[in-house]
Amino acid sequence: MTIGIPRGMLYYRYQIIFQQYFGALGAKTLLSEPTTQGLAEAGAAATIDEACLALKLYMGHVQSLLGKCDWILIPRVCGYGHFRDMCPRFHSLYDMTVNIFRGSGQKFLSFNVDVRHGISEEDAFTTLGETLGYGKKAARKAYLQAKKEDQRRWKQRIAAQNAQFERDGLKILIAAHSYVVEDAYIGKPILDFLKKNGAVPIRADIVDRETARKRSGELSPTCKWEMSREILGGIQTYRDKVDGIILLSTFPCGPDAMVDELLLRRLSGIPMLNLVLDGQNGTAGMETRLESYLDIIRFKKGEL
Repeated sequence: MTIGIPRGMLYYRYQIIFQQYFGALGAKTLLSEPTTQGLAEAGAAATIDEACLALKLYMGHVQSLLGKCDWILIPRVCGYGHFRDMCPRFHSLYDMTVNIFRGSGQKFLSFNVDVRHGISEEDAFTTLGETLGYGKKAARKAYLQAKKEDQRRWKQRIAAQNAQFERDGLKILIAAHSYVVEDAYIGKPILDFLKKNGAVPIRADIVDRETARKRSGELSPTCKWEMSREILGGIQTYRDKVDGIILLSTFPCGPDAMVDELLLRRLSGIPMLNLVLDGQNGTAGMETRLESYLDIIRFKKGEL
């Protein structure tokens, strides 16, 4: 049995759990290749125009896996509790995907996390394993092992990022979802450009999540989206240690449109750049804006 996993959206949140969970059960996994221009164009062609760029990329990853595996895993995550909702795109991701590729003959698999309706993450993965025929006990054990390893590695990532503050160079905080900033086609070029120009990227989403959710209320006590709250809390955690903040989002992300506007209004005393990625080819315009932004920071610091 081979489970196909699209390299997009919640993959970047669950990648360690996926790897450990299916490995413990003895199932093989097939990960889609990193995003390319061709994959991005295929995803855009398969998706409605109103979808955000991240969703279009995701559908390109799904399409690239068709016919190559027994199942393609499409998470459905509604939320983790009160004021811990996910973007509606994640609520409907499985249904959208099945509808878009309904004539492909491909089998799709999902797990459903909806804590407000009594379905925890553990419940979701236990049911997932049962669906695949592994049994409730084995599925639950595999999840608990995977979750433990995920938490261990997450602490390592936080520690590794904290060590970046000891490096020379401008510290630039990137406020973005993991599926944006880690994508090889839309996010990685920005990080690479910053590094090439002597800056040290720091990610707002790499933070102790429970602490970040609590601290998010310092900027917005009513923000309801789980990942947005983590980013807000990450900004509060790191803002006094960085030289500037880049708000990085994909067009037309609804939660980011509201949260980024909130940040532009409520944060002061620190240079900010709002970058909205829309899928257009070429990086010249983006690089010009980033270069100018870094020059402004260096000028304010007396380094130019």
